[in-house]
Amino acid sequence: MMNNLTQVRLEPATPLSAGRRRSARIRHKMIHGSIVIAAIALVAAVGVAIQQSLMARGISFSFDYLSRPSQFNMSEGFATAWQGWWPVFTEVTSASTNLQMLTAGLFNTIKVAILAVIFSTLVGVVFGVARLSTNWLIRQCAFIVVEFVRNTPLLIQVVFWYFAFFLQLAPVTDAANVESWFVFGQSGLFLPLPQISGGFVALALVLAAIAFLLAACSSRLSSNLRWSMLAAGILAATTSYAAGFRIELALPIVGRFGATGGIQLSAEMSAILTAIIVNSTAYIAEIVRGAIEGLPKGQWEAAASVGLSRRDTIRDVILPQVFRIILPSLANRYISLTKDTSLGIAIGFPDLFNVSGTVANQSGHSLETVVIVMAVYLLLSWIISALISYANARATLEGSR
Repeated sequence: MMNNLTQVRLEPATPLSAGRRRSARIRHKMIHGSIVIAAIALVAAVGVAIQQSLMARGISFSFDYLSRPSQFNMSEGFATAWQGWWPVFTEVTSASTNLQMLTAGLFNTIKVAILAVIFSTLVGVVFGVARLSTNWLIRQCAFIVVEFVRNTPLLIQVVFWYFAFFLQLAPVTDAANVESWFVFGQSGLFLPLPQISGGFVALALVLAAIAFLLAACSSRLSSNLRWSMLAAGILAATTSYAAGFRIELALPIVGRFGATGGIQLSAEMSAILTAIIVNSTAYIAEIVRGAIEGLPKGQWEAAASVGLSRRDTIRDVILPQVFRIILPSLANRYISLTKDTSLGIAIGFPDLFNVSGTVANQSGHSLETVVIVMAVYLLLSWIISALISYANARATLEGSR
């Protein structure tokens, strides 16, 4: 017995008229606008309810406490003040305002986040490539390191680096004052500090020289114009030197009671920075490995057919394509590691979250401080996302040419 098959004839969809398309767009915009308005109204209702609840308990909701003295000290950080149009950085004291304390904690957070982004990206790319190495020993060592770090909680890593490593180092002491380029001990890491001398004119000439030299490297300018930019940059740099611009290095001095001078990375900052770098390196290595394996095999075959070695293939063919692929994933990783700096509270590192807790306890304005901290972390996440989105758009534009 044969089944009768019914043939269905598909008619082409009738295109919408201009009026109907306009009505559809207006309807979608109204729906989206209604959702936004409802969300704003919900947040406003929650805010009013919280304010009324605080008023019923005799608690005021205001940010006036930010201008009051903090009445506590920080182990490291700089307070920001303004002298006219110029910011001035001084060490924080108990006389510093709560706003200056929060700003100092924010600077510590940004400092750790920027260094962690730079070093974890560099080391992560190396480990990601090593995960696919043709050498069995390198491949297995990279696999063990990455898997061990990824399967260990970050908080445990922070505690390990602080208590089991940095605090076990020898004290930074010596019998006499000795200058050294690199000092590493129980009190932290000390590096040379570049010091710039010269007036405003000399500094302006240096900035102009940098701008001219960068313009000379641009491929969008004609050859004659690039040579002119190069000559102008050299002239500006020479003039700035004649005007007194100098860059000198202030070396750390090791004394009987420790090291002073230079750039100091405390044991707390070194521990949280090392933990975040190691942890993020493992995740970035996996991102890079997955992106490399996701590329078509023909990329490797084409590079081999023109005589490129494996190292040249990875450097000139594979990695440029990988970076275009992994940028969105890197944005998520960078946002996560920026928020991971809050784990510094476990070892006493005065980041934004740690300082905010002290400010809230001293002032009694916990809700306002929490709102500020949440807004700051949200703003940092938006900035990172916007920068990566811009880089992704530029990379996509360059790749389409």
